[in-house]
Amino acid sequence: MAKPYPEEFRRDVIAVARRGEIPLTQVAKDFGISEGTVTNWLRRADIDDGVRSGTTTTENVELRELRKRNRLLEQENEILRRAAAYLSQAHLPK
Repeated sequence: MAKPYPEEFRRDVIAVARRGEIPLTQVAKDFGISEGTVTNWLRRADIDDGVRSGTTTTENVELRELRKRNRLLEQENEILRRAAAYLSQAHLPK
């Protein structure tokens, strides 16, 4: 997994890259990161700033949390369904 960079560092890299005074390869080299990382950060910043269409970082976090909550609710529902089936079988006359 890639090592996380502080948000301030990312903002600095994005600001320098957006100025367009030097090529992205040089920006990446100056900051000690890969060109792909710079490109990804620029793309993400453009989406978050509304310059480009896509799902923002905030929306991604919310979506991830909702999916996690949905999985939990589905598991709880399955447990209740099985318990109801077991209890209905347990009380049947023999």
